[in-house]
Amino acid sequence: MGLVNGTNCGFVTSAPTADPEGAGTTGCDNYAWAMRDTAPAGAVRVTKIGWYCTNATQEANFEVGIYEETTDYPGDAVGSLSQTNAKGVGAGWKSASVDISITAGTDYWIAVQIDDTESTTHIDTASSVGDLRAYKSAQTELTDPFVSGGSTDEVIQAIYAVYEVADTRTRTEILTG
Repeated sequence: MGLVNGTNCGFVTSAPTADPEGAGTTGCDNYAWAMRDTAPAGAVRVTKIGWYCTNATQEANFEVGIYEETTDYPGDAVGSLSQTNAKGVGAGWKSASVDISITAGTDYWIAVQIDDTESTTHIDTASSVGDLRAYKSAQTELTDPFVSGGSTDEVIQAIYAVYEVADTRTRTEILTG
């Protein structure tokens, strides 16, 4: 399948379950990674953030969060960062529940940080014209603000944020079911 923004990376309506089969991988131990995406029409809240761990490695903590867009880099955190999440030892999707308000049509950065493991943990990547990812090395936690160490054009990662849309029903429709 490969990485498809809106399906298994970026803002999604449901958490992906299949291996995203990215075109490449990158090491992510003691790194903070962020992927820029635009909140879809109607989006009002992020309820889960996750990432795809390509290989089995030792237990470690990971952190997730949403950041404001600041001229092609992540800026201040939006809402609270989720900073205590067990990665487990197997490959596959890793996720944390969050409750972060967002605004439809706004650019955000979906971020993840993974603590060090004895053998390097990897995350899937793929080329995608027009997309950006940002990163910081030697990171033991997500910081607020993010303060990026750099960004790379035309790359996306297997990082996603499940969003909810606003309820557009009238009060009468809600009460009558």
